[in-house]
Amino acid sequence: MEIVDAHHHFWDPARNYHPWLRDEPVIPFRYGDYNAIRRRYLHEQYLADARDYNVAGSVYVETEWDPRDPIGEMTYVAELRQKGLPSVAVGQAWLDRADAGKVLERLTGFDFVRSVRHKPRPGDMQTATRWRKGFALLAKRLGRFDLQTPWTHLGDAARLAHDFPGVVIFLNHTGLPADRSPEGIADWRKAMAVLAAEPNVVVKISGLGIPGVGWTAEVNRQIVLAAIELFGVERCMFASNFPVDSLCASFGEIYRGFASIVHDFSEGERHALFAGNARRLYAITV
Repeated sequence: MEIVDAHHHFWDPARNYHPWLRDEPVIPFRYGDYNAIRRRYLHEQYLADARDYNVAGSVYVETEWDPRDPIGEMTYVAELRQKGLPSVAVGQAWLDRADAGKVLERLTGFDFVRSVRHKPRPGDMQTATRWRKGFALLAKRLGRFDLQTPWTHLGDAARLAHDFPGVVIFLNHTGLPADRSPEGIADWRKAMAVLAAEPNVVVKISGLGIPGVGWTAEVNRQIVLAAIELFGVERCMFASNFPVDSLCASFGEIYRGFASIVHDFSEGERHALFAGNARRLYAITV
């Protein structure tokens, strides 16, 4: 199967400083103990994990690298790309900082940078905040933004998308539907429906692990199909979130799960979800 992995990471904590991978004590993490991924993870490890798939392209997403040096991360990615992956990258920019404009300008100097990610705090996406002013600079510079926020903040995200219709917003990890109770799923779905009404928002279906529960099609089918129903096939894409999601399942278990869930879709729809949409929306040409 050909895939374009819409969200993954490479890192080498021994060489480059990532506070969450190097510092003690470790931070609270949604998957619990993450010591298993506090290690080198580059092409060799990724391609071994993805050995059963034809990875035709990929999107590197910022790795919470040293926040004092966002440009250094993309310089490192330029070096990594000499081995063929990633195809494009999502950089780091702290939109509420005074130097946001300068950082965004320098990021656009890398021809493979397609987007940036800065995880907003509660209230950041609301009107007239410093973060919003940074987002306006991003709208002029890049036109794409990777948003990672819990589904409880998707109302603010919908207003942000409405106010900046020229920015394609990539919702990371399906809105983080951690509560799989009937009530939790219903509330998540309502929030996702509000966001789906904004045509410039697309969804990465990824990051669906649940601590202590195996990654299976049965566990995640309802979430995957609901996201596709709400946003439409053309605004959804599958991603591994590796190596982070290796804490929950193997690469093959995740992608076999996706394949099982959309088994009855047309060939064109499956290709769009696994490869075509990521290639189109991130403007991957290599």
